[in-house]
Amino acid sequence: MTPRARHDVAEGPALSDRQTAVLRAVVAAYVGEAAPVGSRTVSHLLPVSLSAASVRNTMAELTELGLIEKPHRSAGRVPTRRGLQAFLECAPTRALGDFERRALANSVEGRAAEGVIESVPRSLSEHTRQLGFALGPRLDTLKLRHVSLVRMSTQAILVVLVSDSGVTLRPVVEDEGAEDQAELDRVASVLNERIPGRTLAELRAELAEEAESLRAGAPSRRRRAAALGSLALVQLEDARGLVCPVQPALLEQPEFRDPQRVRDLFAAIEDREALVRILDQVIEEGSVRVELGEEPGWRELALVAAPYRVAAAGAIGAIGVIGPRRMDYPKVMAVVDYLSAVVTEKLSA
Repeated sequence: MTPRARHDVAEGPALSDRQTAVLRAVVAAYVGEAAPVGSRTVSHLLPVSLSAASVRNTMAELTELGLIEKPHRSAGRVPTRRGLQAFLECAPTRALGDFERRALANSVEGRAAEGVIESVPRSLSEHTRQLGFALGPRLDTLKLRHVSLVRMSTQAILVVLVSDSGVTLRPVVEDEGAEDQAELDRVASVLNERIPGRTLAELRAELAEEAESLRAGAPSRRRRAAALGSLALVQLEDARGLVCPVQPALLEQPEFRDPQRVRDLFAAIEDREALVRILDQVIEEGSVRVELGEEPGWRELALVAAPYRVAAAGAIGAIGVIGPRRMDYPKVMAVVDYLSAVVTEKLSA
C-alpha cells in the first residue's frame, strides 16, 4: 500500500479560471450523486453562467488533460486520480458550524486519555460517513510516571505502565517466577525509583544494560526488577495502538455494494504496518493531509489524516478517516483537522 501525498501532484499546465470552476463542479456533483456527471448538471453548479457548448468544450479540455474521464458505456464524466489531486490543490476551505464544533468537542469531553483515543474513530465516522481511526502516539517518546506488576498466572505477569499524559500500556511478560503479589509489589517499587521522567526509549536502554551487567551477587530484587522491566519494554519497542472499528455508515456508501470493494477495504485496514507508515508521514508533515491510493486494493480509496500532540509527554499520534475517493474533501478535512486540535488540547491539559 503506497498512496501518495496530495502535494505529489504531477506537474502539468496551470488551469484557467473556467477549467478550475468546471473541475470543482464535476467533483461536487460526483460526490453528491455517486454517478458520472453530464454537462447540464455541471452548468447548474457553476458560479457564473456558461453556455452548454462552453461547458462541453471545457469538459473536453479537462479530459485531454487527464483530469476527468468517461467511464465505459456512460455519457457523463468522473474525476480521475490526477483530477482529484488538482481539485485538492484549489479546493475551497470549509468552516464547521458551531453545532458541529460543539458535537465534536463533546465527543471527547470528560474522558480519560485512553477514552479520548478510543472515542475518536466513532466520532469521525458519525460526522463524515467514512471509516474513522486513531493511531496512538509513538511510544518511545512517552514519559513514564508509574509501573505496577500483577501476577496473572504461574507463567505470566501483567506489567502496567502509566505515562505522564495518562496513557496506560499493559504488556504481558511470560514468567515462571514463584513470587507472591506482595513480593512483586516490592519489585515494582524498585522500578518506580527509576521511572519518573524517563521515556520508554531511555528506560529500555538503561534496564537492558543493567540486566546484562548485574552479577549473581547483586541484590536479587534489583536483578528481578531489571529483568522484568527490560522484557516488558522490549515488547513495546514497535507497538503502536491503532483503533479502527468498522462502522455501518461506511458500508452504506454506494461504492461498497460491490463485494470486491469491501474486500479491498478490509485488506487495507488489515495491512496495519503499511498504514502506520503512511500515518507517520502525516505526523512528520504536521498538518491535515489527503492520500489517494494507486495500487490494487487502494486504487479506489482515499485517506484523510491529521496529527495530534500530547504536549506533556512530547508524543505525537494521528487521527483520520478512510473511505472511497468520492468523498466531500473540504468537509472531511475540516472535521479531521478540528478534532485533531480538540484531541491535542484535551491530552495536553
